[in-house]
Amino acid sequence: MAREGAGLFAVFRVLGRFSGPVPHVLRYHGRHREFYLAVALGRSVHTYNVKKLGIVAVSNTLPQDISCLAADSMLIFASYDNILHALARNKEVVHTYEGHKARIHLLQPFGDHVISVDVDNVLIVWNIQSEEEYLQIDFDKATFAVSALLHPSTYLNKILLGSEQGALQLWNIRSNKLLYSFPGWGLAVTTLAQAPAVDVVAVGLVSGHIIVHNIKFDETLMKFQQDWGPITAISFRTDGHPVMAAGSPVGHIALWDLEEKKLLCQMQDAHSTAVAGMSFVPGEPLLITNGADNALRVWIFDGPGGAGRVLRSRMGHSAPPTKIRYHGLNGEQILSAGQDGTLQSFSTVHEKFNKSLGRGSINKKKSKKKGLKLDTMALPPITAFASEVAHQSDWDGIIACHQAYITCTTWNYQKTSMGAHKLRPEEFSKHKPIDIYATAVDITSCGNFAVIGMSTGQVDVYNMQSGIHRGRYGKEKAHEGAIRGVAVDGLNQLVITAGSEGLIKFWKFKTKDLVYSTELPSSPSGILLHRDSGILGIAFDDFTISVLDMETRKIVRTFSGHHGRINDMTFSPDGRWLITSSMDCSIKTWDLPSGCLIGCFLVDSAAVSLTMSPTGDFLASAHVDDLGIYLWSNRSLYSLVSLRPLPADYEPSLVTLPSTCPVQDVDMSGDEEPCDEMIEYVSPDQLGEQLVTLSLLPESRWKNLLNLDIIKKKNKPREPPKVPKSAPFFIPTAPGLIPRYIPPEEENDTQSKVVSLGVLAQKSDFCIHLEDALSTSEYKAPLDLLKSLGPSNIEIELQGLAPEGGGSMEVMLSFLRMIGMMLNKKYNFELTQAYLALFLKLHLKILSSEPKLLEELSKLSMQLEETWIHLQGLFNQSLCVLTYVKSALL
Repeated sequence: MAREGAGLFAVFRVLGRFSGPVPHVLRYHGRHREFYLAVALGRSVHTYNVKKLGIVAVSNTLPQDISCLAADSMLIFASYDNILHALARNKEVVHTYEGHKARIHLLQPFGDHVISVDVDNVLIVWNIQSEEEYLQIDFDKATFAVSALLHPSTYLNKILLGSEQGALQLWNIRSNKLLYSFPGWGLAVTTLAQAPAVDVVAVGLVSGHIIVHNIKFDETLMKFQQDWGPITAISFRTDGHPVMAAGSPVGHIALWDLEEKKLLCQMQDAHSTAVAGMSFVPGEPLLITNGADNALRVWIFDGPGGAGRVLRSRMGHSAPPTKIRYHGLNGEQILSAGQDGTLQSFSTVHEKFNKSLGRGSINKKKSKKKGLKLDTMALPPITAFASEVAHQSDWDGIIACHQAYITCTTWNYQKTSMGAHKLRPEEFSKHKPIDIYATAVDITSCGNFAVIGMSTGQVDVYNMQSGIHRGRYGKEKAHEGAIRGVAVDGLNQLVITAGSEGLIKFWKFKTKDLVYSTELPSSPSGILLHRDSGILGIAFDDFTISVLDMETRKIVRTFSGHHGRINDMTFSPDGRWLITSSMDCSIKTWDLPSGCLIGCFLVDSAAVSLTMSPTGDFLASAHVDDLGIYLWSNRSLYSLVSLRPLPADYEPSLVTLPSTCPVQDVDMSGDEEPCDEMIEYVSPDQLGEQLVTLSLLPESRWKNLLNLDIIKKKNKPREPPKVPKSAPFFIPTAPGLIPRYIPPEEENDTQSKVVSLGVLAQKSDFCIHLEDALSTSEYKAPLDLLKSLGPSNIEIELQGLAPEGGGSMEVMLSFLRMIGMMLNKKYNFELTQAYLALFLKLHLKILSSEPKLLEELSKLSMQLEETWIHLQGLFNQSLCVLTYVKSALL
């Protein structure tokens, strides 16, 4: 994925994805003395610790969704289509096995080898390290279609195969021989599991029968039957209780007592979909299950009756989310309503803070009695909701409307349950019409009132605390068409309603009077209000978006560019950006002040809902047919991002959806380079010949030049430095302005205390450059030298220009000409002033007595005055305009 593709937003991670249809794998880490759980989620493998169900590792992303998973003590084996990979350290791919022609559907690690079976009935034994085929066996699909695979304990080099025809075969892999064929029970084998006893295996059949069979003597020990369809998974307890658990396609689990040979108990609705994987933790009363309903559960068997209770679980939506919104102002919780009828809260900080508010229900007590499968009291999925934290600890703070349903429900975030009230117009309290339903909701910022729009065009207000109806907008209806959106401003002054007939209306919140009505260019599909700035985003059925200013009640921006229905919109917290998602699979960022598109990227499946964090750090998105909520980090907060408008022919790039942890793949390293648009601007030394340009030097280099004597006095030590007991060794240097080391042979000559005048009069490099510049008129070299020096060195150099300091009148004249050149060219303006001021302070006496220097100074004075008068005029003009703009009543 190219990070530049996302532009303003970079992939971060996914929330609410915990399990899929692939059975999990339980592993034991000898050094850590801990059990770990590997789960295939989309294209990566997630590893959890069983102790806390905390995620400890996420593998690198594979090219396609993982369809089969297995593991030994060192490696995890994951396959997609006909390719098998081995992953080390729960993360990177270390081996790849290619040779199958069809999709792999069974895997079995086997010592130094791994066995894979594809849907075309080809079994291949791979050498793990060399990645070579050790053995390949082709089975005839008509007589023996391999459907289950097991390595029986203590059976060296042997594997047991189950078939769709019902027969079983025991093979020696080393000698490639069929040792024994079991006739079977005439029904397809779905799963094989090793029992704690040697030679005993459990065989799960498609009819729901479980056969506990001794393969040494080919005799059946016991037989059980479940009524819920084929057996999907089998596991045995190994903590001293002779119990076998079996999973079913409808999500129920049956526990069988092997001593009494009878059903111990049933765990109904352990999952809402098929139980994909099931494993007892060795030596502990813990059962781990996962399913395609996006739930991962650890059950503990510590109560009477033998039934398990949930000890730990991680669960998200079992059907795709339809609407997501940030809850509260800290940007740490995202409320999400899914097609599974639940309302859930996902934490962006840690999974342990996730919570489910449950399913909507007409009657909670009746729903609980009936169970998940037979629940006729369940409400349809939530299509829209609004939440407020102002009074959430006193009463319900969430209002939601349901798909094609007239009643709106309230929810309580703190109690994590459905609320006390069911809000619907009084005239429908006796009977519920089929064709009338709630379409839009909003809650006031104080949390006291809910505004509900209906498909008939009426808009009602209810009290959130009592659930009492508080009025209706318009005589009978607010609009002729269905309500497409309602919004209340931040101070409960105005209610904005949008109708499908193409009108948008402003109402007084309290008196219910119509204040203003305007016709829109097209029928609106939804509205979104940014309360802090008073701007209203309106999405239209013709795929355009308009922005309306609440103050002037005029449309101030119109954006077009989407080629599909606008699914959702969200504002950035400061109201500068409007981010929109559409069925054309694009997510676009519009800059409201400039009215331009500044960000655009494509995703694999269209985003059905978007929400931006109140703190501005993340954008969250939910997608078509996807169970996760994806977080995108706002790159403008932590790196240089171009906010320039995108060109008209801009081709957005396809961005891969984020994985569970921040992406740290090897191939991402090159993506950090900024693209052409994001190269940092470097200011030139001079912006333009007509402009006065300052240098790029820090203030400390020139600002204190006139006050160096005061600074030196302040910094003078209070006590004289103490002489150290043993003086350090110094390398002898020659006296002068520029320190130079003395060669060894000259050492004896400088021992004399009398210093010759010639040594003192040695000229500095700056003086030499100034002398050369008199003839060439090129002052770049002395200026560059001066710019590289610190304040004290500059003072020493300027002192050395006078005759008594080793300089001359010509050098002083040359310095003044350098200042004149700087004023002419109008660059390094502040340095010119500082250097000239210090020069005048140091050499005022000499300058006043030398006519040549005085003549040069008078020229400089005129130049300075002209430049300053011009600058002062510009300053005054700017200040005048600024004062007018600040004070005038526009």
